[in-house]
Amino acid sequence: DITYLVDERLREKEFGVFDRLTRVGIQAKYPEQAEARTVLGKFYHRPPGGESWCDVILRLRSVIDTITRDYRRERVLVVAHQVTVLCFRYLLERMTEEEILGIDHAQEVANCSVTSYEFAPNLGKRGKLALCHFNFVAPLEESGAEVTTKPDVPVAAK
Repeated sequence: DITYLVDERLREKEFGVFDRLTRVGIQAKYPEQAEARTVLGKFYHRPPGGESWCDVILRLRSVIDTITRDYRRERVLVVAHQVTVLCFRYLLERMTEEEILGIDHAQEVANCSVTSYEFAPNLGKRGKLALCHFNFVAPLEESGAEVTTKPDVPVAAK
């Protein structure tokens, strides 16, 4: 029997006025924000009505605390989108800003990909989570399904 719950802290990064815009669209429609993003960097820039990666990381610190407290020694499945997945990696693997942005720059997080960790008791003072898979899509490829990085289809506001 599987119990699941929806947690608003696991939502994708709020893009604010940048939502559904490409880099070119942002530069055309919000040139001052494009410049601010260039100066601050994507890790720290918060578009109007949106979040920075740091805002997402703050939310996820709380999620990790909840999981650690309420689900200790249990298997946990988290379903999330690209920035959330990458920010989890940043926290769990204690990465630097440069390291996680390098991973983000190198590849898109594929739709339906799996990122997994296992507890490694020999790491650190009391053990820690070790990355097993990132962006793993073999089950999709084996079934012949197309692996995409396309955004969701636009839907009406809720």
